[in-house]
Amino acid sequence: MGPAKVEIPSPDKFLRKHYKEPKLSDKIVPFSEDSLKRMSISTRTDNSWMQTQSKKDFIKSNAIENILTPPRKPRASYAFTKNGDKQLLEPSGLVPKYVNKKDYGQTPEYLQQRKEEERRAQEEYKKYVRECLSQEATKQLSEEERLSTLQGLKKNWEEMNHRYQCLSIIMDTIPKRTRKEKLEVQMKQLERDIDLMETHQTIYIANN
Repeated sequence: MGPAKVEIPSPDKFLRKHYKEPKLSDKIVPFSEDSLKRMSISTRTDNSWMQTQSKKDFIKSNAIENILTPPRKPRASYAFTKNGDKQLLEPSGLVPKYVNKKDYGQTPEYLQQRKEEERRAQEEYKKYVRECLSQEATKQLSEEERLSTLQGLKKNWEEMNHRYQCLSIIMDTIPKRTRKEKLEVQMKQLERDIDLMETHQTIYIANN
């Protein structure tokens, strides 16, 4: 129990300045001239460096090159402020680049191929429908019959519309309301039939 019994340090062993820094060795290496590699110095009469000089007249060649070089054209720009601040004209979108192309306004090739594929698919589908309907013993409506039927439907619709316009404005009785509703149903059915005949060019009718 109690404090540990440790030897008290001597006051002569205090820490000194730069105590923990590494010390250089006191060993001296002798100097030798052979350890150095000296470069040979050219003498006064040595003219070997003159052999590497070129006989080209750089002043004259530069002058000729600058004379023959075409002048650099300034890049087109536009001022967008009253102080004269400028920007390049080409990336601004004000230059009509795409309008001047050779293929401008023409249908792309991939769209033409897609239209051709759709046309072939439509023809194959029509051919398949004809074969299926021929097997089921159906009759194809000719163009003259289709047009005459369409004219008859339009004529019937005009007659129905005339009757509808002649109805009384005040619907105070049940028979008047019933007649009006019946005419509206018939006119809507005729409109659907007319739209069907105008939309589809090929129409089949069952024989039975």
